[in-house]
Amino acid sequence: MEQVKTGQVQIDEAMGKLRHLPFEDLGFARVDHHRQVRRGFPEVIFCPGKTTEQIVAIFESLAARGNNVLATRAEPEAFDALTATGKFPQAQYDKLARTITLEQKGMATSKSVLPILTAGTADLSVATEAKVTAEIMGQRTELICDVGVAGLHRLLGYLPKLHEANVIIVVAGMEGALASVVGGLVRCPVIAVPTSVGYGASFHGLSALLTMLNSCASGITVVNIDNGFSAAVTATLINRKIDAD
Repeated sequence: MEQVKTGQVQIDEAMGKLRHLPFEDLGFARVDHHRQVRRGFPEVIFCPGKTTEQIVAIFESLAARGNNVLATRAEPEAFDALTATGKFPQAQYDKLARTITLEQKGMATSKSVLPILTAGTADLSVATEAKVTAEIMGQRTELICDVGVAGLHRLLGYLPKLHEANVIIVVAGMEGALASVVGGLVRCPVIAVPTSVGYGASFHGLSALLTMLNSCASGITVVNIDNGFSAAVTATLINRKIDAD
């Protein structure tokens, strides 16, 4: 930074160096503190497979830099352990989304609203994960629930809002047809999220995944089964690009 100040290094060159700089070695994890610089949002904690102590240590490391923190697929015990430290009174736990969030840094909100549609109420946990993720990354969202193909008239009233969107997230289990329907009605990208909701032949979301991958409606991109987080990140990147133009 001193070299930038004195003119020895240009800003673009300095940014290139900063993008590959420090991480914090916790022994069991190497926390990437410069992901905010490279990607526009900090590292996110994926909780399954980690002990409660590891989750707390990574959370503390990320929070110490003053950034917002998001932990996904978190059990209540992890949130209780964070609360017990007394360091994060503003941290919030969303039981449906299974997320822990800590907002420390304000950010500009998106110009446009990101619609998140669910085919059924049973898809709400995945959709809520997408909603929480998008919102902590600065997106304005609207959750539109239970508008699946069993009653398409429920969807039609929302078409004016959908036509205003830059990108739409569609969350559906069972046969996963809602993404194709929406993809055929709008002129923006659709991010389809198959869920593991359904009876035996849905194969824990594989049926919805294959339907979405084989959609005849163009402009549909598919993320992994139950991966509301990834859908929200992708939608955020699209919205940010459009907002910047």
